[in-house]
Amino acid sequence: MSRYFTTEHEWIEVDGEVGTVGITDHAQHQLGDVVFVETPAEGRALTRGDEAATVESVKAASDVYAPASGTVLEGNPALADTPELVNTDPEGEGWFFRITLSDPDEVGELMDEAAYEAFVAKL
Repeated sequence: MSRYFTTEHEWIEVDGEVGTVGITDHAQHQLGDVVFVETPAEGRALTRGDEAATVESVKAASDVYAPASGTVLEGNPALADTPELVNTDPEGEGWFFRITLSDPDEVGELMDEAAYEAFVAKL
């Protein structure tokens, strides 16, 4: 599996034609304590850059954007009852949604982990 990152601090882990999407550890630190997550509906078609999910913290509400185009397979059901997973495991169990990629080549335009770490270091 390969993981890619956006400048908006989303990550997507690609396994064949399926991408799992979440926000980075850097993003969850910026948000503070997450209190609510709204994931996209199953079957929703997303274009790269679309607002796909919403995350609310004690500080602010933020949109989570689709890092690639595709159709939503599922939202993470665990986030409804335990939104704090975004804080405790943002790049693991705190994932937001999974999509079937409509154009797997799009992820090649995103940053790999080394490029993302360099990007964050400049912030």
